[in-house]
Amino acid sequence: MVSLKHPLALTAALLATAAVPLAANAGEVSLTGEGVVRYNPDSARLQFSVSAEHRQPQKASAQVADTMDKWRSAIKNWRDQLQDYSDADVNLYTRTLPVQEKGKEPERVSVASQTVSFSINDLELLNPLLEQANKLGLQYNLGSHQFFHSDEQGLEQQALARAIEDARNRCQFVAEQLDKTCGEVVSININGGHRPVPMMMAEAKSARDTVSSVGPREIQSSVSATFELD
Repeated sequence: MVSLKHPLALTAALLATAAVPLAANAGEVSLTGEGVVRYNPDSARLQFSVSAEHRQPQKASAQVADTMDKWRSAIKNWRDQLQDYSDADVNLYTRTLPVQEKGKEPERVSVASQTVSFSINDLELLNPLLEQANKLGLQYNLGSHQFFHSDEQGLEQQALARAIEDARNRCQFVAEQLDKTCGEVVSININGGHRPVPMMMAEAKSARDTVSSVGPREIQSSVSATFELD
C-alpha cells in the first residue's frame, strides 16, 4: 500500500473542500455519496365506510345494504380500474344511547357498518369517486399517507444509483487533488432511504371539496464507501 504525504495546508484545504475524512490507511479514502429522486404520486389507497342505526338490527343492516347497492351502481364504469377491491367487511353491534332523563332505562340500538377499500393507479379517478361517496354519505379520511407511486421500488433504485455515482465522483475529485486515481471499492455500506411526508394542496372533506394537487415528495439514499487510491 502506498503511503501518501503532503503539506498540512493542502490536507486542511482538501478536507474542507471535499468534506470527507481520509481513512487511517493513507492509500484509501472513505466518504459518503447521496442521491435524491423527486416525484409526484400517481396512485392512492382509499377506504370508505357507511353506517346506519336502528332499534332493529335487520333494518340497520338493510339501510347499509341499500347504500352499498347504490355505491356499486355508481362506480360500475370504473370498477375494472379499482385494484384490490373489497367491500366484504361488514360489522353489526349494539350500543347504548345516553340517558336523557334520570330514572329512565337506557335505550339500545343496533349499528351496522360496511367498509370499502381499494387502490387506484390513475389519480384522474379520485375526484369522481369522492363525488359519488359524498352523494351517498360514505365516510372517509383522505391524507397524504394514502398517496404513493406505482413504481416506488424503481425510484428507490434510482436514488441508490445516484448515491453510488456521487460517491465515485467525490472519490475522483479527492484523487485528482492528490495526483492519484480513484481505484477499486474496498467497502460500501448502503444507508436507509427517507421519504418526507408531502403536503397536499387540498383535502377532500365534503361534497364541495376536491383534491386539486398532491404535493411532490422525494426519496433520498446515501452510501458510505471506501476506495483505493492508485
